[in-house]
Amino acid sequence: MKLNQLYFLLLLLTYINCLPKFITKETIYKKSNNTKKENNIVSKDNDSSDIYLTLVNRKHKLPENWLEKVELVQAKNSKGREFLVEKQALEHFIALRNKLLSQGIDIELDSTYRSVERQKELWEEFEEEYGSAYCEKYVGKPGYSEHHTGLAIDVCLIKDGRVIDDNDEMIAEVEIFSKVHEVLSDYGFILRYMKGKEDITTYSYEPWHFRYVGIKAAKKIYQKGITLEEYLGDI
Repeated sequence: MKLNQLYFLLLLLTYINCLPKFITKETIYKKSNNTKKENNIVSKDNDSSDIYLTLVNRKHKLPENWLEKVELVQAKNSKGREFLVEKQALEHFIALRNKLLSQGIDIELDSTYRSVERQKELWEEFEEEYGSAYCEKYVGKPGYSEHHTGLAIDVCLIKDGRVIDDNDEMIAEVEIFSKVHEVLSDYGFILRYMKGKEDITTYSYEPWHFRYVGIKAAKKIYQKGITLEEYLGDI
């Protein structure tokens, strides 16, 4: 290889390494019959990273320079909607979804990463329609929403070919969500806003809102029946 070609190659590699981690690939998830491959993905759970236990709630703001600490990737659900999700959280969600599909339960990505700017827009929209009291109770303030992390996933249900994304309708699907919640921790997720823990989370029960924390932490949280705040001693 000539010197000028080698120099060009080194420049190219340097440029690639300097590219931001934000939006690196697209995943269109499908039902998989490769259980061994999915188990391998789950076994690669990186529990050593404290990033997955970052607490963002009404008291704790999203850490500075967050997007430099995580890798957000693009995902498209089976309905063609596009989302951004933290890479490891997405891989484990795909495995979770395929497990549930094998049991006849179809969950879909409905809301994932949201920028602070987008959260401001949502706050203003809800405030205009429902009032500030509603926002204070049900909507995360810009900068204080767990959706900023890319680790939170809201799902909707596909039942009998119909999308169920209305909050009241999903809360009524007790049997389906109980089965979903039973296996969340196997894939590193927790039910973030539990019933009976509203005084701690400050959010009402949301059976559709999952948070990726890593398998080891998720199993401990699930077995003890506690919130992320309790697990981290932040109560």
